[in-house]
Amino acid sequence: MKLHPKLALGLAVLAMALLPAMAGAVSYQPEYHPEHPTHAPKGHAYGYWCKGESKKHVKGEKGTAFSRCVLAHKRAANQPGLTPRQACKELNKKHDRTGKHVAHGDKGTAFSRCVKTVAQQRKEEAAMVTGSTVA
Repeated sequence: MKLHPKLALGLAVLAMALLPAMAGAVSYQPEYHPEHPTHAPKGHAYGYWCKGESKKHVKGEKGTAFSRCVLAHKRAANQPGLTPRQACKELNKKHDRTGKHVAHGDKGTAFSRCVKTVAQQRKEEAAMVTGSTVA
């Protein structure tokens, strides 16, 4: 026999030996379908509403702008009788002219941004409540 037919025969035998091994390697994977929770998912975490606030501590101030905003949103969520202005009363009502504490593109004061986002938070919470009772 010449070398070429021996090589072809060897490859054929090798392929026949590997075919069952390769077929066994492919196993059936059942599809995964997790169960969905029966309760309505909660809204955003309080930090979602404060994502533009600074997380740097400023000397002389209690906490960071971000932490004060988060506390205001928590207060608004836990005390629905408070107006957005009452919930945000501890935030700064002065414009920051230095630009150090305000993220680029933010307008207004920390207080005004908080009042706006608390109002949005309340609208979203109300939509979740009415949406879950209808279903």
